[in-house]
Amino acid sequence: MKNTAVQFVARRLGVLALAFALNAGVATAGTPAVPLKMVHPDVPLAGKPDRFDYATIDPQRRLLFIAHLGSGIVTAVDLRSERVVANVANVPGVHGVLAVPALGEVFATATDRNRLDVISERTFRVVAHAPAGVYPDGMTYAPDVHELFISDEAGQTETVVDTRSNRRVATIAMGGEVGNSRYDPVSQRVFVDVQTRDEIVAIDPRNNAIVQRYRLPATCDDDHGLLLDPPARLAFVACDGNARLLLVDMNDMRVVSMHQTGRDPDVLAFDPGLQRLYVASESGVVAVFRLEGRQLRPLGRSYLAYEAHSVAVDPLTHRVYFPLQNVGGRGVLRIMAPTP
Repeated sequence: MKNTAVQFVARRLGVLALAFALNAGVATAGTPAVPLKMVHPDVPLAGKPDRFDYATIDPQRRLLFIAHLGSGIVTAVDLRSERVVANVANVPGVHGVLAVPALGEVFATATDRNRLDVISERTFRVVAHAPAGVYPDGMTYAPDVHELFISDEAGQTETVVDTRSNRRVATIAMGGEVGNSRYDPVSQRVFVDVQTRDEIVAIDPRNNAIVQRYRLPATCDDDHGLLLDPPARLAFVACDGNARLLLVDMNDMRVVSMHQTGRDPDVLAFDPGLQRLYVASESGVVAVFRLEGRQLRPLGRSYLAYEAHSVAVDPLTHRVYFPLQNVGGRGVLRIMAPTP
C-alpha cells in the first residue's frame, strides 16, 4: 500500500494533468489527443472518493447505472437531465452492473458477499438475491434462455442464474481466472475470457456447457476485457498484462489486428452509430478507435484522470460517461461528447 501522502500527491498531479490535457489537447507518447470534449459540469456522486467499476445504460428508460465499488453503492443517473436520481446502498463491493431493459431490472454483483443483487428499475430497490460464486465480477444476459452468466474471477467458474426464479442453476468450471463474459445473439453463444490461459471460451447456454476453446496468440497477455460487435462478427479483446487491444474475426476467431492502449486496459464501450470504440484503463489513459469496415483506426490516446478505468457510451446521444473516483476529493461523473 502506498503512503497516504504519496497517494495525495499522485491524485493532485492527476488532476493537474487532466486540466492540462483538456485545455492543451496533450496526448500520451506523441499520439493524438482523444477526440472528446467536456459538455457538462462534473456530476457529484455519493459515497467516498474511492473505486468505481462497471457502468451500464438502459437506453429505453434513459438511465445510467454505476457500480461504486469502494462505497457499496449502485448509482442511477437520468440521462435526460444528467442528474443522479437514486443511490442503491448496501451492495457491498459491487463490481458488475448490467441493465436488462426487457426485464426492467439491473443486476449487480455484490462481491464482498459473493452474491447477485437484483434491483428494480421502477423502485430502485433490491428485490432479490442469488449466490454468485467466490468472486463475482462482470456478467452478460442470454435472453433466449432467460439466464445470466456471471464471471467468477477468482473462483475460475461461470455462475449461471435463471432470471425468472433468481436462482443459481449451474456452475461451469472454466479452468482459469475468468475475465469478461459477452452474449452473442448471432451464434447464440456466451463468449468468456479465461485470462490466465489467454483463451476465449464459447458456452452453449442451452445446456450450459463449454463447446469450444480458442487460444489467443502470445501477443496477448491476460485477456480480461471483452466486447462484441455481433452484426460485424467482430470481437474486441483487451489484454491488460501488456496493454494491447486485439480485433478478432468471430467467424474463425482469427486476430485481425493489434493495437496499443493505456497500461492495464479494463472496460470497453462501443458506439455502434459512430463506430467508435472507447478503451479505459487502470492507468487513467483512454484510447479511442474507429471501426472502418473490418479494421480499427486509432483516433487518439490520452490521460484522462486517476484510475479512469470505467466507461459507458449512450448510443442515442453518443455522449461518453466516465465515473472518476477522486476529482478534488470526491467522486464525479464526467460527461463528454465526441469531436471529429
